[in-house]
Amino acid sequence: MSPLSGFLAVIVFFTATLVAYLTKQFQNENLNYLSSNQMKNTNTKVKTIEKEKVVAETLNGRFAMLGLIAAVGAYLTTGQIIPGFV
Repeated sequence: MSPLSGFLAVIVFFTATLVAYLTKQFQNENLNYLSSNQMKNTNTKVKTIEKEKVVAETLNGRFAMLGLIAAVGAYLTTGQIIPGFV
């Protein structure tokens, strides 16, 4: 195994660990949001849609930050945004 392959394996491992951690935090945040945001005088559908929007935007932002860090890391290590793509 070449040094670059080993380095990439370590990066993939850390990325997988980070995604697992963020997923767990996402689940905990979702539970906290459900228990703390009790709207009064609204029907259930409106409450569910609002909760889903907040959760979706939070998750979207986290994955966008992860992608940006991956692009910067790829550029710093290989000099290309997408390594191997001409």
